[in-house]
Amino acid sequence: MSRRPTSSLAACVWIPLFPLRCEEARQHGLAGSPTALLAPDTTRKLWQVSPLARHAGVKPGMTVSQAIGLCHTLRLIEPDPVHYDERFARLLAALNEISPVIESGELGLAYVGIDGLEGIYGSPGKIAEAIKGMLEGWNVGMSEAGDTVQHSNIPTFRLGFGLGKFIAWVAASRSKPGEAIVVPLGEEQKFLASQPVSVLPLDPDTHRRLRQLGIRSLGALAALPEAAVTAQFGALGKRLWRLAAGRIAEPVEGCVAPEPIVAALTFFTPVGERELLVHSLDQLIARALKHPRRIGWRVHALRLRADLESGDVGRDGGRGAACCAPTIENRAPTNRSWLANVLLKDPTADGDRIAAPLRTRLEQSPPTGAVERLVLEFTAFTPGTTELQLFARDAQAAARAGQQRALQSAAREIRMRVQRACLYHIIEVQPWSRLPERRYALIDYEP
Repeated sequence: MSRRPTSSLAACVWIPLFPLRCEEARQHGLAGSPTALLAPDTTRKLWQVSPLARHAGVKPGMTVSQAIGLCHTLRLIEPDPVHYDERFARLLAALNEISPVIESGELGLAYVGIDGLEGIYGSPGKIAEAIKGMLEGWNVGMSEAGDTVQHSNIPTFRLGFGLGKFIAWVAASRSKPGEAIVVPLGEEQKFLASQPVSVLPLDPDTHRRLRQLGIRSLGALAALPEAAVTAQFGALGKRLWRLAAGRIAEPVEGCVAPEPIVAALTFFTPVGERELLVHSLDQLIARALKHPRRIGWRVHALRLRADLESGDVGRDGGRGAACCAPTIENRAPTNRSWLANVLLKDPTADGDRIAAPLRTRLEQSPPTGAVERLVLEFTAFTPGTTELQLFARDAQAAARAGQQRALQSAAREIRMRVQRACLYHIIEVQPWSRLPERRYALIDYEP
C-alpha cells in the first residue's frame, strides 16, 4: 500500500454546528429563529442547538419536552445524516483543489496540509485568502438546486494556521467567523500560553480536576513539571502537558480516497420491519462482494444509509410519540435519513462478518421511520491473500488508470497556475561520472 502523504504545516477549517448549518442553508427562515436538531438515534432528545436557542436556556442532550418548556418558539428539525455526510464530502473535495493533503475530523472539521503551497500561493496570508475564497463559494453553493440562501453572505467558517494539527485547531477555535489566525513558526509556546485548558481534548472529569487545581490556562499547565502532571493524570496527563507546552506537532495525514463500491435497493412501498431490512442488507452485501473491483481485496470500512419516508414521527405512533405530541407544530419540514458508518477491526470478505456490526446497529439504533431506499457502500479496502491477489489484476489496472487520470488533471492545474511547464522527469545519463550534474538530467514530464 502506498504511503500516506503528510504535511507538518497545517491549516484547520472549522464550521461549528455543521449539520445545523446545512439545514439552515436549505430551509428558509431557520437562521433567524431558535432551532434545534433532534438526535439521529432518538426523537426524544436534542443533538445540536442554535445560539438563539442557547440564549433561551436550551442545551444539547435535553429532552424535547424540557426544551419546549424553556422556549415555546423553538423549531425542531429531524436529522438527515446522509445529507450532512454528502455536504461534508463536497467540502473535502473543494479543499482538495487547494492541497492534495486533506485529513477529515468530525463533521465540519478538516485539516489542510500547506507544505509547499508557498510556491503556488505565496505567504500563509495568501494561502488563507485562497481557502477563504473557496469556502465562501462553497457556502453560497450549499443550497440545493433552485433554492436561495438568504444568509449565504454570513461567514460560518473559522480558519487557523500553525505547526501541527493542534496549533491549527486552537487558532481556528479562537478566530472570528470568516477570519483566520496565523501562528508564526517559533511562537507556538507564546500563543498557547494564554489559551484556556478547554481547547485540550479533555473529558469532563479531567477538566473538572484541572479547574479544582487552579489550572485554567495552557501556560499554567505547561509551567508544572511534566513528571508531576504524569503522576497525577497518567499517560493522558503526559500527552496533555506536551500539547500545552507545544512539544507535540502532529502532521496532517492525507489519504487517497478509493472509489467506493455501491449497491442500492429501492422499495416499492416503505419498509419498517426489522427482519426485512436485515434480509435486504444481506442481499446488498452479497451483490457488492461480487463486484469486479472488490475481487482480491478485503473490506475494511463500509457505510449503510437509508432514505426514510417523509412525515412526522410524532404522528405515526412510533417511538417517542407521546413525548413529542405537544411539539408537532414546532417541527420544521425536512428530509429524513439514517446513516451507519462501520470500521471493521479485522478486514474481511466474508458476508456474515461484514453484516454483523450492521445488524447490531439496526437492532440497537434502528431507523426512526419506514425505509424507502437502502444503500450500502464499501469505502475502504485492504489487500487480500497472495492467492486472492492473483485474481485482482483488473482491479489494479483500473486503479492505475484512475491514478493516471488524477495525475494528468493535477499537471494541467499546475500549468494553468504557473503558466509554464514545471514538472520534470529525472533520467540517468552518465552514472559513472563523479559530478552529480553530469550523472542525471531533467526532461519535461507529461503524464
